[in-house]
Amino acid sequence: MNLFTESNLSAEVLQAIGDLGFVEPTEIQKQTIPFISTDTRDLIALAATGTGKTAAFSLPILDMIDDNSRKIQLLVLCPTRELCLQITKDIKNYTKYLKNIKTTAVYGGSSIMDQIRSLRDKPQIIVGTPGRVIDMIGRKALDFSDVQWVVLDEADEMLSMGFKDDLETILSETPETKQTFLFSATMNKEVERISKNYLTNPHRISVGSINAVKKNIKHEYYVVGYRQKKDALKRLIDSNPNQYSIIFCRTRMETQEVADFLMQNGYAADALHGDLSQAQRDTVMKKFRLKNIDILVATDVAARGLDVDSLTHVIHFSLPDDPEVFVHRSGRTGRAGKDGISMAFIKPEESRKLKQIKSETKIEMTEKQVPSGKDIIKAQVAGVFEKLLTEHEDFFEFDDSLIPDLSNFTKEELVHQLLQFQLKDLATYYKDRNDLQKQELNSRGDDRGSRRERGRERERNGEPRERRERGDRNDRGGKPRRKNEDMVRFFFNLGKRDQLKKVDMLDIINKATAKSKKRADIGDIEILDKFSFFEIEKSFKNEVLNGLTEMKFRGKEMRAEVAN
Repeated sequence: MNLFTESNLSAEVLQAIGDLGFVEPTEIQKQTIPFISTDTRDLIALAATGTGKTAAFSLPILDMIDDNSRKIQLLVLCPTRELCLQITKDIKNYTKYLKNIKTTAVYGGSSIMDQIRSLRDKPQIIVGTPGRVIDMIGRKALDFSDVQWVVLDEADEMLSMGFKDDLETILSETPETKQTFLFSATMNKEVERISKNYLTNPHRISVGSINAVKKNIKHEYYVVGYRQKKDALKRLIDSNPNQYSIIFCRTRMETQEVADFLMQNGYAADALHGDLSQAQRDTVMKKFRLKNIDILVATDVAARGLDVDSLTHVIHFSLPDDPEVFVHRSGRTGRAGKDGISMAFIKPEESRKLKQIKSETKIEMTEKQVPSGKDIIKAQVAGVFEKLLTEHEDFFEFDDSLIPDLSNFTKEELVHQLLQFQLKDLATYYKDRNDLQKQELNSRGDDRGSRRERGRERERNGEPRERRERGDRNDRGGKPRRKNEDMVRFFFNLGKRDQLKKVDMLDIINKATAKSKKRADIGDIEILDKFSFFEIEKSFKNEVLNGLTEMKFRGKEMRAEVAN
């Protein structure tokens, strides 16, 4: 099937997708549409986000739905509200000429009563997020007893977001005779387990893999100390004018801090993370899609479902733990046949993590130096001409008589004057600032010197080296560390064996201290095999101890105590 017209799709569906400009199917569509149209087996389809999965599973099913029946026949489950709305919009476009087929979206963050009322249309298709679908089942608002097809879209994302139990509950409400189609970007252990428990003898389709990294994305990395990250970020943005980018951070707190820094420095930026209300999220995403802001700072979870084809850059302010997440982030640029650039900040101590990403993804990454002030001005000059020569629209009527006599200037002199005027603020900012690499070397040298001097002072005071090293270790294990008198260090009873990650630990601490009027300052987090350590402001000590007793992580009790 090289063209949609070569498929067995109905004339109404072909007319609808023709209106949308669909001519050639994507690879996942070429393999999936004929299978669903002719085979009764379950399906596991592995394909990256943005490859046309919605059309792949919905187009053949639309031809098989009984539009005379008012029962729910197709259930599509997806991880986020944004993706839920996008899938619903796509299916409604595909059913433009199938007037009797109705589609309803059910998702969190909006009135459940309004959504229950929308079910009065008796839709044959439900697109929903797991949490809201569970709520609807509990209210007896959804009946899946006649469902013939279930689609688990972005199954890996749903499982990583903690929807495993919800998925199992929902699937238990559907008939055993249904067909189940599992779509995922990756095939991890949880996805494999779900597929074994809920799919029968599934056929497999795989389009690309983690190693099939987009060739039109250039990957760069910059070795930068933690304290210089924000300054380095400003330089990267200034040296890449006219960009439209997403900056990925690990935590909600970091996301907001980076966005605040950029906005305070005059950039059209905003933050997208889990602490925002749904109305705030919608506003931010609308501004980004309309390009009222050109820089979005986001966590991985918050950015799911945000589908934008024209991103020029992806910046990894902090590296993810999972190499596949790095590929997924980077793949948001370089879409629609355009080139893209992925830039990553690497702290000096993250060399092992960088090596793991390179090894598992086979990505060729080039180390670059953070741009100097001179580099930035050169890039800005090029950016001015790029914009000047590509944007030709007249925005207002212009009277040539308003132009003063410029005969005393050559063309070059006039351009020079205009550029000086346009870039004077940026040039002034960078004029007396050293390159970041020099600053980094100087700060490291000063730090090494001060550490040596502190060591000599201790030796002069009669403290043996061996005792110093023992004193700097926690008695439960852990690496040598410097004490911060404003922080308290906790022992935590869960670790890597419990699938605990740093991002989970941050989320747990934030929830435990959520009742406080101010946000807690969190220090080092160390995740070990069977247990972990974390630091937090002393004033939050009791809140942490009390808050954790009321919470569970993946069904397990959590316990913390002050480390000796």
